[in-house]
Amino acid sequence: MRKRRASRRRPRPKLAFSTAPFFRPPVRGALRHAADAGFEAVEVMVTQDPHTQEPHLLRPLADEHGLRIDAIHAPFLLVTRRVWGAEPTGKIYRAVHLAEEVGAPLVVIHPPYVWQVRFRRWAQENLAEFSERTGVTVAVENMFPIRLRGDRGLRFHASQDLEDIDRFPHLVLDTSHAAVSNLDIREFYGQYRDRIRHVHLSNNAGKGWDSHLPVHQDGVLPLGEFLGDLAADGFTGSVSLELDLRPWMQDEDELRGVLVQNREFCERRLSVARA
Repeated sequence: MRKRRASRRRPRPKLAFSTAPFFRPPVRGALRHAADAGFEAVEVMVTQDPHTQEPHLLRPLADEHGLRIDAIHAPFLLVTRRVWGAEPTGKIYRAVHLAEEVGAPLVVIHPPYVWQVRFRRWAQENLAEFSERTGVTVAVENMFPIRLRGDRGLRFHASQDLEDIDRFPHLVLDTSHAAVSNLDIREFYGQYRDRIRHVHLSNNAGKGWDSHLPVHQDGVLPLGEFLGDLAADGFTGSVSLELDLRPWMQDEDELRGVLVQNREFCERRLSVARA
């Protein structure tokens, strides 16, 4: 009798829900909505809510809703001065400690602003060693130029040209940000697949601004094909849905419907056959 050859399946990318749309309300509501919509994991953005800052508060809250924490999004390095102070590296240290305590393998940070010279040097020279030493991957998110009327675009963040991105060992690909920067997300992934550890997934309206549309809505990004690329490639990181949910925030039934549609869209395309 011929023995069946054991099939080898590439790992399936993990799917998570980002709490970023619930930046102002307590994070408890975001976790409840994520669990109710069928998500198994979340990316938690650190806000002024103490439950996003303290592991002894966050971990039980996630357990209460049956959710795994796949990533911590460090607080914005400039805007949220009241969260962990204004020193960028201090925010990162606190975010990594939080990740360690709640079992999250990755911390997302925004790149340095152009005037943050010391922090830029630290990120480019020390981030790899810091990630290896702590066991928590610190990954830098791609941003986008802000266009003013009659202007080609101002970049407040440094290290956002492709040759500068090469200096970071770990990257987060934000699909809506890439659209604003006129980057092809499939080509970007193909070029930096060895460095991309995490994805912020959303669609974009193609009007030059960061729209973070739900993935099942019409937009300019080939998200189905992109998710197929990740699945076929055996991407081992997390795909985190980071959406603008303001149109549905006042109706819980509509909000749940949107979240379920987005989860199912992603699950279908991340479940392609893998030989």
